[in-house]
Amino acid sequence: MSAKKIIVAGGGTGGHIFPAIAIANAIKELQPQTEFLFVGAIGKMEMDKVPQAGYEIKGLDIAGYERSSLIKNFWLPFKLIKSFFQVRTIFNAFKPDAAIGVGGYSSFPVLKLAQKKGIKTFIHESNSFAGKSNIMLGKHATEIFVASEGMNKFFPSDKILNTGNPVRKSIVNSSVSKEDALNFFGLEHHKPTILILGGSLGARSINDVISQHIGEFKSLNLQLIWQTGKSTAAAYLQRAKAHANVWADDFINDMDKAYAAADIVVSRAGAMAVAELCVAKKPVIFVPFPHAAEDHQTVNARYLVERDAAIMIKDDSVNAWLFGEITSLAKDKIKQEKLSTNIAAFAVKDADKKIAEAILKSIGE
Repeated sequence: MSAKKIIVAGGGTGGHIFPAIAIANAIKELQPQTEFLFVGAIGKMEMDKVPQAGYEIKGLDIAGYERSSLIKNFWLPFKLIKSFFQVRTIFNAFKPDAAIGVGGYSSFPVLKLAQKKGIKTFIHESNSFAGKSNIMLGKHATEIFVASEGMNKFFPSDKILNTGNPVRKSIVNSSVSKEDALNFFGLEHHKPTILILGGSLGARSINDVISQHIGEFKSLNLQLIWQTGKSTAAAYLQRAKAHANVWADDFINDMDKAYAAADIVVSRAGAMAVAELCVAKKPVIFVPFPHAAEDHQTVNARYLVERDAAIMIKDDSVNAWLFGEITSLAKDKIKQEKLSTNIAAFAVKDADKKIAEAILKSIGE
């Protein structure tokens, strides 16, 4: 196959960015000569994370609809129009053979223009409830990669391929020992370690509970690795400073080490978080984000809870139950082992390769 040029569009959160990078890496493994250009939204985390992974990225002046403030949406139509002009310039310079959309603000204008030009387009939909942009784009997509059953209610059945969600190779192939991981975070070897994750942007409800009880973890002989997320991180990081048994930062780059160090994980239940935790085989307490479309995070978590592979606490119950559930599970090794064994059964480790093979087959035809 001759060298191909592929645009990868999307971002906003780690749940969009890391699958995109995983897909690009898998294509590179199969066809090293493939050229990639990522397109993201200016000011969003993809503008940092994609170059760190070794790929070039162009930023669009684009934003999403602000439900909390109608005034903030005044410039939205103008930004959308401007983004289409920016995308056209990018296409004219790069001349892509295909475009991959992973969700996020920049996916829509990139894939829309690609479809208008007759360029093959591919969608990765990680969630069990498809986003509106992906639904609109799906009608003319070449192929749509999903991780849930029943996605034909959103997309044409003949275009769907159920691959699972791509998990970062650093996590899939991790050989980091627990001891080395704990050393990396400056924590002790013989204390139960709790990993707190609220997604790349943070989870206020989880963070507030951890902040309120932060002084009690030491007396219970527990230690924390706490990813606060970007939102209101400064206050939480300040709280953590005084506690030697707490490692805290707004983002964890070395997630393979974080999973290796952890005995228990507290996490939102986004599709990518769930996929990673299945691969990492960790006992997890899910606190689903209650405002996700169609409450799909609760659906994600409940699927595992019903199979005795996870614990779930609703967001409006965290103040009453989360701290107690953490401390109870930390003492219960038998429960931890059962959850770990059961969640491992749902791990998908080769989704990136399946997607890469399907894309290369299609664009090579």
